[in-house]
Amino acid sequence: MPRIALDLNTPAGRSPIKAQWRVADGYIPGQPNQGLVAEVLMTPARETDFDDSGWEVCDNLRAGRSVGLCFAWYRIVAEVPETIDGQSVAGARILFETNVDNYAEVWVNGAINRATGAMNGLDYSHRVEVTAEAKPGDRHTIAVLAVNGPLAEPHGGVFLRYANLASETRG
Repeated sequence: MPRIALDLNTPAGRSPIKAQWRVADGYIPGQPNQGLVAEVLMTPARETDFDDSGWEVCDNLRAGRSVGLCFAWYRIVAEVPETIDGQSVAGARILFETNVDNYAEVWVNGAINRATGAMNGLDYSHRVEVTAEAKPGDRHTIAVLAVNGPLAEPHGGVFLRYANLASETRG
Protein backbone atom coordinates (compact mmCIF):
# COMPACT_ATOMS: atom_id res chain seq x y z
CA MET A 1 0.00 0.00 0.00
CA PRO A 2 1.76 3.21 -1.13
CA ARG A 3 2.06 5.77 1.65
CA ILE A 4 2.94 9.46 1.68
CA ALA A 5 3.24 11.47 4.88
CA LEU A 6 3.26 15.24 5.26
CA ASP A 7 5.12 16.76 8.21
CA LEU A 8 2.56 19.22 9.57
CA ASN A 9 5.19 21.02 11.65
CA THR A 10 6.71 22.54 8.50
CA PRO A 11 5.38 25.05 5.98
CA ALA A 12 6.32 22.65 3.16
CA GLY A 13 4.32 19.86 4.80
CA ARG A 14 1.27 22.07 5.31
CA SER A 15 1.37 23.66 1.85
CA PRO A 16 -0.35 20.82 -0.09
CA ILE A 17 -3.30 20.86 2.35
CA LYS A 18 -3.49 24.70 2.49
CA ALA A 19 -3.40 24.68 6.29
CA GLN A 20 -2.04 26.54 9.30
CA TRP A 21 -2.00 25.44 12.92
CA ARG A 22 -3.71 27.60 15.54
CA VAL A 23 -3.19 27.13 19.27
CA ALA A 24 -4.69 28.43 22.49
CA ASP A 25 -4.08 27.62 26.13
CA GLY A 26 -6.82 26.21 28.31
CA TYR A 27 -9.45 23.53 28.44
CA ILE A 28 -11.89 26.23 27.33
CA PRO A 29 -9.62 28.92 25.83
CA GLY A 30 -10.42 32.48 26.79
CA GLN A 31 -12.38 31.55 29.90
CA PRO A 32 -11.30 32.44 33.46
CA ASN A 33 -8.98 29.82 34.96
CA GLN A 34 -8.67 28.34 31.42
CA GLY A 35 -12.23 27.04 31.73
CA LEU A 36 -11.37 24.64 34.53
CA VAL A 37 -14.42 24.23 36.74
CA ALA A 38 -15.92 21.21 38.45
CA GLU A 39 -18.43 19.20 36.44
CA VAL A 40 -17.97 21.11 33.16
CA LEU A 41 -19.66 18.99 30.49
CA MET A 42 -17.68 19.90 27.33
CA THR A 43 -15.48 22.39 25.58
CA PRO A 44 -16.58 23.99 22.30
CA ALA A 45 -12.98 24.07 20.97
CA ARG A 46 -13.46 20.51 19.67
CA GLU A 47 -16.28 21.47 17.31
CA THR A 48 -15.72 21.91 13.55
CA ASP A 49 -17.38 25.32 13.35
CA PHE A 50 -15.60 26.77 16.41
CA ASP A 51 -14.05 30.17 15.59
CA ASP A 52 -10.33 29.92 16.32
CA SER A 53 -9.42 32.92 14.13
CA GLY A 54 -8.31 34.90 17.19
CA TRP A 55 -5.94 32.18 18.35
CA GLU A 56 -2.18 32.35 17.96
CA VAL A 57 -0.78 30.99 14.70
CA CYS A 58 1.57 28.15 15.60
CA ASP A 59 4.63 27.56 13.43
CA ASN A 60 6.40 25.26 15.90
CA LEU A 61 4.35 22.46 17.43
CA ARG A 62 7.37 21.35 19.44
CA ALA A 63 7.59 24.55 21.47
CA GLY A 64 6.47 23.89 25.05
CA ARG A 65 3.48 25.83 26.40
CA SER A 66 2.68 26.70 30.01
CA VAL A 67 3.78 24.78 33.12
CA GLY A 68 2.22 22.52 35.71
CA LEU A 69 -1.29 21.25 35.14
CA CYS A 70 -2.14 22.84 31.82
CA PHE A 71 -4.22 22.32 28.72
CA ALA A 72 -3.83 23.55 25.15
CA TRP A 73 -5.84 23.13 21.96
CA TYR A 74 -4.10 22.75 18.61
CA ARG A 75 -6.37 23.08 15.55
CA ILE A 76 -5.80 22.73 11.82
CA VAL A 77 -8.17 22.57 8.85
CA ALA A 78 -6.75 20.38 6.10
CA GLU A 79 -8.01 20.51 2.52
CA VAL A 80 -7.56 17.23 0.64
CA PRO A 81 -5.39 17.94 -2.44
CA GLU A 82 -5.66 16.25 -5.84
CA THR A 83 -2.13 14.86 -5.51
CA ILE A 84 0.76 14.69 -3.07
CA ASP A 85 4.21 14.23 -4.60
CA GLY A 86 2.55 13.33 -7.90
CA GLN A 87 0.43 10.55 -6.37
CA SER A 88 -3.36 10.83 -6.58
CA VAL A 89 -5.05 11.17 -3.20
CA ALA A 90 -8.62 10.45 -4.35
CA GLY A 91 -9.98 7.39 -2.58
CA ALA A 92 -6.99 7.13 -0.23
CA ARG A 93 -7.28 6.57 3.49
CA ILE A 94 -6.09 9.68 5.36
CA LEU A 95 -4.60 9.34 8.85
CA PHE A 96 -3.49 11.91 11.39
CA GLU A 97 -0.42 10.76 13.32
CA THR A 98 0.93 12.47 16.42
CA ASN A 99 2.73 12.15 19.72
CA VAL A 100 1.60 14.62 22.38
CA ASP A 101 3.39 15.47 25.60
CA ASN A 102 1.69 14.09 27.72
CA TYR A 103 -2.00 13.15 27.28
CA ALA A 104 -4.32 13.99 24.38
CA GLU A 105 -7.60 13.67 22.59
CA VAL A 106 -7.88 13.96 18.82
CA TRP A 107 -11.17 15.24 17.43
CA VAL A 108 -11.83 15.00 13.68
CA ASN A 109 -14.66 17.08 12.28
CA GLY A 110 -16.07 17.62 15.77
CA ALA A 111 -16.16 13.94 16.72
CA ILE A 112 -13.89 11.58 18.57
CA ASN A 113 -13.48 7.89 17.86
CA ARG A 114 -13.61 6.70 21.45
CA ALA A 115 -11.58 3.60 20.57
CA THR A 116 -8.72 5.45 18.83
CA GLY A 117 -9.04 9.20 19.51
CA ALA A 118 -7.91 9.30 23.14
CA MET A 119 -4.25 8.74 23.91
CA ASN A 120 -3.64 6.60 26.94
CA GLY A 121 -0.48 7.14 28.96
CA LEU A 122 2.43 9.50 28.82
CA ASP A 123 3.87 10.38 25.40
CA TYR A 124 1.94 7.75 23.45
CA SER A 125 2.16 7.81 19.65
CA HIS A 126 -1.17 7.55 17.91
CA ARG A 127 -2.91 7.33 14.52
CA VAL A 128 -6.47 8.50 13.97
CA GLU A 129 -8.41 8.07 10.74
CA VAL A 130 -9.45 11.38 9.19
CA THR A 131 -11.33 9.75 6.32
CA ALA A 132 -11.54 6.24 4.88
CA GLU A 133 -11.96 7.61 1.35
CA ALA A 134 -10.42 10.98 0.54
CA LYS A 135 -12.19 13.34 -1.82
CA PRO A 136 -10.07 16.20 -3.21
CA GLY A 137 -11.40 19.53 -2.02
CA ASP A 138 -12.98 18.15 1.17
CA ARG A 139 -11.91 19.98 4.32
CA HIS A 140 -11.27 18.22 7.63
CA THR A 141 -10.88 19.92 11.00
CA ILE A 142 -8.42 18.25 13.34
CA ALA A 143 -8.51 19.49 16.94
CA VAL A 144 -6.03 18.15 19.49
CA LEU A 145 -6.51 18.69 23.21
CA ALA A 146 -3.13 18.35 24.93
CA VAL A 147 -2.84 17.93 28.71
CA ASN A 148 0.33 17.99 30.76
CA GLY A 149 0.99 15.07 33.08
CA PRO A 150 1.27 13.08 35.12
CA LEU A 151 -1.81 14.80 36.52
CA ALA A 152 -0.81 14.54 40.20
CA GLU A 153 2.65 16.04 39.52
CA PRO A 154 2.92 17.49 36.01
CA HIS A 155 6.36 18.27 34.64
CA GLY A 156 7.17 20.88 32.00
CA GLY A 157 4.46 21.97 29.58
CA VAL A 158 2.50 20.63 26.61
CA PHE A 159 3.66 20.27 23.01
CA LEU A 160 3.32 17.98 20.00
CA ARG A 161 6.48 15.99 19.29
CA TYR A 162 5.30 15.51 15.73
CA ALA A 163 2.16 15.71 13.63
CA ASN A 164 1.82 14.00 10.26
CA LEU A 165 -0.97 13.61 7.76
CA ALA A 166 -0.56 10.32 5.93
CA SER A 167 -2.20 9.17 2.72
CA GLU A 168 -2.42 5.42 2.18
CA THR A 169 -3.75 4.17 -1.14
CA ARG A 170 -5.01 0.72 -1.93
CA GLY A 171 -3.09 -1.54 -4.24
